[in-house]
Amino acid sequence: MAGSVRKRTQSPKQHTTTTTTTTTEIDPDDTTRTDNGPSSPPPSMIKGASLLITLQLTSRLITFAANQLLLRLLTAPLLGLSAQLEVYYLSVLFFARESLRVAIQRQGPAATSGNTSDNEDDAPAHARESQAVVNLGYLAVVLGAVVSLALGWMYLAYANEATTLSAPYLVPSLQLHGVAAMLELLSEPCFVLMQTRLQFGTRAAAESIATFLRCAVVFGSAAWASREGRDIGVLPFALGQVSYGVAILTVYLFSGYRLASALGFSLLPSPALPPGNKAVNFVGRYFYRPTISLAGSMMAQSVVKHFLTQGDTLIVTLLSTPDVQGAYALANNYGGLLARLLFQPVEESSRSYFSRVLSSHRPTTGQASPLVKEAKQSLRVLLRFYMLLSIAVVSLGPFAAHPLLAIVAGKRWIGSGAGDVLASYCFYIPFLALNGIAESFVASVATEAEVHRQSVWMGVFFAAFASSAFLLMRVFRLGATGLVIANSINMFCRIIWSASFIGSFFKKHGDDVSFRSVIPQSPLILSVITAALMYKLDVVQHAEHEPIVVLAKVASFALPLLLSFAFTERQFLLDCFHAMRNRNSAKQ
Repeated sequence: MAGSVRKRTQSPKQHTTTTTTTTTEIDPDDTTRTDNGPSSPPPSMIKGASLLITLQLTSRLITFAANQLLLRLLTAPLLGLSAQLEVYYLSVLFFARESLRVAIQRQGPAATSGNTSDNEDDAPAHARESQAVVNLGYLAVVLGAVVSLALGWMYLAYANEATTLSAPYLVPSLQLHGVAAMLELLSEPCFVLMQTRLQFGTRAAAESIATFLRCAVVFGSAAWASREGRDIGVLPFALGQVSYGVAILTVYLFSGYRLASALGFSLLPSPALPPGNKAVNFVGRYFYRPTISLAGSMMAQSVVKHFLTQGDTLIVTLLSTPDVQGAYALANNYGGLLARLLFQPVEESSRSYFSRVLSSHRPTTGQASPLVKEAKQSLRVLLRFYMLLSIAVVSLGPFAAHPLLAIVAGKRWIGSGAGDVLASYCFYIPFLALNGIAESFVASVATEAEVHRQSVWMGVFFAAFASSAFLLMRVFRLGATGLVIANSINMFCRIIWSASFIGSFFKKHGDDVSFRSVIPQSPLILSVITAALMYKLDVVQHAEHEPIVVLAKVASFALPLLLSFAFTERQFLLDCFHAMRNRNSAKQ
């Protein structure tokens, strides 16, 4: 189902919980529970997450391999500067499209505004819905043009002239990053169209091709400059980002054009309603008003959330030297690899799943509905699985950080302090994981008033983060390690708020939730014992000079620990496996 939208005939007793007829993600048998144990998320979410995980794994492996070669040609200050330009690029994309994407997932296009036939083969209805989605995508393009100019001006106006503006080709590189962001935003109408129709294969193809092309351009231009003895600064990163945007836009336009030709709608902004139909819930005949309203309500939260997400890079830029910035950028890239490979795809799929299952439910004083119970069980399974991964990372990661970094990045990066930062980053990953899945649930079900309330609290948490970062980096002189600790404090506060929200949500819907059950106690005890033994034996000694030997020592502790995880949690893992297999068998 990942590559195409399945058509089915609904019986009179079946009904969807969304306003569109293109929603095929929730099937009646998706919300049943197995008798073998805890239920897993439905196949639609599993398949979507699996494809996105595979995509992330492939693209990150390509990027990882290219970066290992590139690190031999880079210095810490240059890596820190490239991280700043990446924040600019990601900020443009985030502010332009994030709230709109969430709103479309929550509300749907609702292009026909009640005029859509229930017949799945109603081509005009599908065309109008698709046109409404395409029109909404162009709002991101317009907003991105404004944001890219504003953020670019702010960056140049407040950049440090001695350490930043003096870098070769900085201004052209910044301009090229802005062009790359606009190229990617031009693909947004087709992207949201494919997402609403569950065309995950298009995204996989686009991002895989674009990632490969970007890596080739970045490494090729950097290698050429090194061989010619030319200092081109961060220009290779800018050229690579432009090539990425061109590839993304090309693939999406190709797929979007094929779909538009088949259904009979336009990839350019066009009326979504027939002439003479002036629906009150539409702006003109182009944009679905409730989706725009929800996106506007989420915009303030998106701004705060982005500062919380990218605030570490902003803070490290203001409070540290270029060398510290480079060390943190390297540790952040390696430390966040697990989050980008696994956590992000699962969060995207789960957010779509929870939105479709729970967004139309209303509070009740009676017994919880089957869908609410299923959503709670899916959330519990995801959280427990995340906890297992987090325990393994915390117990083994700090000891493996130094030798791994010495092997993949070179021994000179150990001396820059990146090894210590990467070791401390391992303690941050559990907070990152739990917060991601919790906030995905909140974003899926929160009302506009609750979204505003969350925005206020997130602003408070950002202030706490900035204050603790200043204290740890400037007063206690912990450098980038202090920033990792400040990030952990920030994430802990956000997790507490989200947990409180989730508890009250299920209570209002006639159910309760206990987070104690998501903590695997036996693996936790075993991991503490293992970490204490490795610390006592000082297994990381000589990590810089004998990284392979030290890594082998860590592996000798890791293997028994992971086997003990598999033994003590065998029933949970088997139940999840059987639940996934049974659901996939039922679909076939």
